[in-house]
Amino acid sequence: MQRTAASIQADIAKGAFRPHTALSNMALSYYQSDSQAFARTVFPICPVSLSSDNYYVFDKEDLLRDNWHRKPAYGKVDTAVLSEHMELYACYVDQMIMGIDGIRQTDLMRRQGPAAMNPKMQRTKTMAAQANIHQDVMFANAFFKPGVWGHEETGVDSTAPASGQFIKFTNGNSDPVSFMDVKKTEMEEKTGRKPNRLALGVNVFNALKKHPAILERVKYGGSTANPASVTLNVLAQLFEIDRIAVQRSIMNKAKLGQRADMGYIGDSNGFLLAYATDSPSIEEPSAGYIFTWDMLGNGNLMPVLNYEGEPGTHAEFIEGLMAIDMRKTVDDLAMYFADAA
Repeated sequence: MQRTAASIQADIAKGAFRPHTALSNMALSYYQSDSQAFARTVFPICPVSLSSDNYYVFDKEDLLRDNWHRKPAYGKVDTAVLSEHMELYACYVDQMIMGIDGIRQTDLMRRQGPAAMNPKMQRTKTMAAQANIHQDVMFANAFFKPGVWGHEETGVDSTAPASGQFIKFTNGNSDPVSFMDVKKTEMEEKTGRKPNRLALGVNVFNALKKHPAILERVKYGGSTANPASVTLNVLAQLFEIDRIAVQRSIMNKAKLGQRADMGYIGDSNGFLLAYATDSPSIEEPSAGYIFTWDMLGNGNLMPVLNYEGEPGTHAEFIEGLMAIDMRKTVDDLAMYFADAA
């Protein structure tokens, strides 16, 4: 039977006719991979039951002193002193809300659009992706920039760097492997801990991959079919570092309605060398911690809730919550290097 405009309109009104105005098997969504997020790759996450509380700090000077002495005859040695003090963390609640227009959704459901148009799924995924962005911004502001750590150096092109300077890794006269050995030894001598974390800006990683001193060390491990390449695993072995992360996540730094301003979140020319534990510990220090508060008491560190809008709005809302304190806990267990590339 030949369709007429009137019969098509009648079927549309009944929801029986679904025009193919959008593909059902693809959509363009600029979600970043979770592997791009770097906030949780360097310092351990410490779940806490209270939004704010104290934690103990046992002084390094007393722990690393030799307090053993020869016992005098008929006497005793002086009592050894173990000093400690307390520091404070404070988790403040951040929130994100997204709305769903119920009337608009009627159209989309009848159209049978792609699965991404399921409003609750789409908004929950968007909220989770932006939670990664938000945490990476917090990490960059708390740890990954100049002016945070007591030990900070700046890269220069000069082959005779002054105090507080080093030769940039883009300069072929530098030797990144020897440089890392020197800095690791410096930290170990002062703290008793050898750095086990290295966070690299993208440009620093790119410079290391083509650095002649590094390529010289790996070139004999390749073949015609499988040429030698510099990967994170290769760098971890050369630098003798347990974990290396590259700060690859990006964000739009412009406000709503402004022209897009895309860029890497972290300092792409900097890197952080640090010692950290894999998980919270009462016997090991860590340069930084990510304190996370379970504000609803249900064991979910980032709860996502759904609630109806006011009567007459025909809307509902998806709400996300998180409460995080990214805190520098030991200043001398990290070193920051700016302008390395």
